[in-house]
Amino acid sequence: MSKSSQSNLGISRIILVAAILGVFVVAGILGFTAVTFRPAQTGQEPPGVDGLLSGTIEIDGSSTVFPITEAVAEEFLKENPRVRLNVGVSGTGGGFKRFIVGEIEINDASRPIKPSEAEQASMNGVSFLELRVAIDGIAVSVNPENDWVGYLTVEELKRIWEPGSSVSTWNDIRPEWPDIRINLYGPGTDSGTFDYFTKVIVGQEDASRADFTASENDNVLVQGISGDVNALGYFGFAYYVENSDKLKIVPIDAGDGPVTPSQQTINSGEYRPLARPIFIYVNLEALERVEVMAFVEFYLENAGELVVEVGYIPLPESVYRGSLEMLRSRA
Repeated sequence: MSKSSQSNLGISRIILVAAILGVFVVAGILGFTAVTFRPAQTGQEPPGVDGLLSGTIEIDGSSTVFPITEAVAEEFLKENPRVRLNVGVSGTGGGFKRFIVGEIEINDASRPIKPSEAEQASMNGVSFLELRVAIDGIAVSVNPENDWVGYLTVEELKRIWEPGSSVSTWNDIRPEWPDIRINLYGPGTDSGTFDYFTKVIVGQEDASRADFTASENDNVLVQGISGDVNALGYFGFAYYVENSDKLKIVPIDAGDGPVTPSQQTINSGEYRPLARPIFIYVNLEALERVEVMAFVEFYLENAGELVVEVGYIPLPESVYRGSLEMLRSRA
């Protein structure tokens, strides 16, 4: 695929995500919203050819994984125009709430399923496959007009975000920084990014100060930070890549000097501890439906290329092949 095509694809996906954000604002909610992926209307219905896949697939979950699923959905529908894909963005936890009761076929997840969620799924008769689809980093960002933050240490991040934090101004972090209020932005409690960040930075999953602007939609966080000179927040690295012209990335020092997140430093493990795998979870019973099986196979066959296009780090090709083999053997 040419750089020009990639650029056009990126622009179209940014426009689509912006449209989704508009739905959130108009509706006045930051929770679940369904987005239907299907080809543009041409005035004619797809031809009724025997063997052409049809049906509806319900997907929900992580806003971090959403750009990958979006890209896969767009390409899949070029070959399967009669399938409808309804994709929600209610956060990893919000998606799992629907997944473990059998309400959706696929959950996008930026963290592994919790034991309590897996137990509830079992009680409800829901069996599933966990499939890794990419590697992602968590980007810590500030407003571009912030000219004092050059990097943050892991310990400083902990002091900022831990429950009962005494940090309210920038010079509470370092005395040479301005004595002005710091405004925090971060994922909501249904987000897998929130779960992971609190675990590796604060030291306990879900342990966080509560006085910050929260959203399961990473675009809301990007919009907030880009419009607030005193802002600091965190979200999936791919959202920084898409909005790098209106955000300033913050290198993180885990003890060996500041490291700026990039595809190279995330993939190598140098950017720590804010790099993690991301997943899709698939209902095993749903795989008996040919359109669901076809979509998941297509996802794994094309993830390596599409993951790169939307700013994530692909897994080794052997991992995708192994996942395909597991999928086909258990479906």
